[in-house]
Amino acid sequence: MTSEIATILVVDDEQRLRDLVRSYLAREGFAVFTAADGPTALDLAREHRPDIVVLDLMLPALDGLDVCRRLRTFSDAYVIMLTAKAEEIDRIVGLEVGADDYLTKPFSPRELVARVRAMLRRPRSTGTSGLPSVPPTQHFDELVIDHGRREVTLVGAVLPLTPLEFKLLVALAAHPGLVFTRGQLLEQVWEANYFGDDHVVDVHIGNLRKKLSGDGVGQPFIETVRGAGYRFNAQPQ
Repeated sequence: MTSEIATILVVDDEQRLRDLVRSYLAREGFAVFTAADGPTALDLAREHRPDIVVLDLMLPALDGLDVCRRLRTFSDAYVIMLTAKAEEIDRIVGLEVGADDYLTKPFSPRELVARVRAMLRRPRSTGTSGLPSVPPTQHFDELVIDHGRREVTLVGAVLPLTPLEFKLLVALAAHPGLVFTRGQLLEQVWEANYFGDDHVVDVHIGNLRKKLSGDGVGQPFIETVRGAGYRFNAQPQ
């Protein structure tokens, strides 16, 4: 990533904000494309395969949440959600549909640039950098983690995990019974360059738990240790 020009897609219906963000990012040497609505953003994402999408929550025609959901069906780009609403629920919903981070308007363009640079310093879905050394395939009763395919199955069904959820599961399952704090998970999964609220871990853990609680599963795979963090609650077969 550091030897290539990163591509960033900025999606916002306010032209002044689009132009401001584009100028800051272009000044830093990034290739920047912009869109004013959701359908155009998805077309540009398919065409240019951006590394990062800066995505406004409130968009005409197709809102930011729907854009993020559809983007996740074909793209592994980092998504920074922009919202004019300060309520916690807006931030949580954005993360639940696959966003990696959020910024509340008004925000400093310099802070956005800092977060973009931090994201580009860590690997996305390719490779295993930053992940613990584990066997190619792990079996935990009905749960199977296939590291080569980056695929997780539960009772024979493939789980639709996001890249972050996969990395969280791998980090926890590499050391069953060991308690990880939010900070430790941020370092392993998001890595030390992450800027933002450490409660992002709680949201992604919650999403992962929902996907791991399919029909016929008799145990919670991820346990909350009050006041400490999270641990994987199963032993390999």
